[in-house]
Amino acid sequence: MNIFQRTRLPLLVAPMFLVSSPALVIAGARAGVIGALPAANARTVETLDEWLAQIHAELHEEQLPWLLNMIVHSSYDRFDAELELVRRYQPAIVTTALGSPARVTDTVKAYGGQVFADVITPAMAKKSIAAGVDGLILVCSGAGGHTGRYNPLAFINEVREFWDGPLGVAGCVSRGRDVLAMQAAGADFVVVGTRFIAAQESFASDEYRDMLVASGLEDIVETTAVSGVNATWMKASLEKAGIQPEQAASSKPIDFSGNISTANKAWKDVWSAGQGVGATREVASASQIIDELHEEYVSALKHMKNLSEGYL
Repeated sequence: MNIFQRTRLPLLVAPMFLVSSPALVIAGARAGVIGALPAANARTVETLDEWLAQIHAELHEEQLPWLLNMIVHSSYDRFDAELELVRRYQPAIVTTALGSPARVTDTVKAYGGQVFADVITPAMAKKSIAAGVDGLILVCSGAGGHTGRYNPLAFINEVREFWDGPLGVAGCVSRGRDVLAMQAAGADFVVVGTRFIAAQESFASDEYRDMLVASGLEDIVETTAVSGVNATWMKASLEKAGIQPEQAASSKPIDFSGNISTANKAWKDVWSAGQGVGATREVASASQIIDELHEEYVSALKHMKNLSEGYL
């Protein structure tokens, strides 16, 4: 089943650590896209239970799909409890991070849900397919947060050599015309994060939103200095935290045990954004952002139709 046949745009709102909220999930779904929540954003399993109950209550009767992102790393202490909540609330899509999606596929598929995996290399894509995923999300160069390394055109082309299932692209998709461009390149849907950090429904602080609105492409820095993993950050945020991008990353491996939403991690004090940050020029509601994306998408479709008439 193509879940995006039930949406206004072939678009997922990215599950953003410490940014995505239940209100953003609900608003996104009601505006015609798929909202997403990282399970780790809840400070406790009890809070996550409350959030998922709220999302389920708001969206279930309208049969609006939503997504839960789970950490599947072997050291993540909350995994079993979160998987039990997945059984109870049955998100239409579960995406996985920091480990094999095989840990969730049986549970999700048992109730008719789908499992998508974020991948940053063709090799990771092949491993995810072997684990039984229903869809792939290619995290490309310029994506916010823990970013990818490859150009989306090259990445799509290579993965399409061995995968004909649902394929999404994350990274620098900031306008409606970008959505169409990725579809033309061979993707089925897109994942948009940075545009929604400034949404009124997000957990982002006012200072975070203001910095996002003021930033452009040249204000984004890619560095391993924050978490030890290559990621993109707003330069002003790094400067405020006293972090130099050229700093050597810690050689200590990241520990995902315990409650990472409350742990004293460096990335809680600096703010991420992708290279498409320049498209965000005001704080707005999620529905306003989606309306704008839809208008741009329709305009791009009309423009391409006019262009194609000269070539067909």
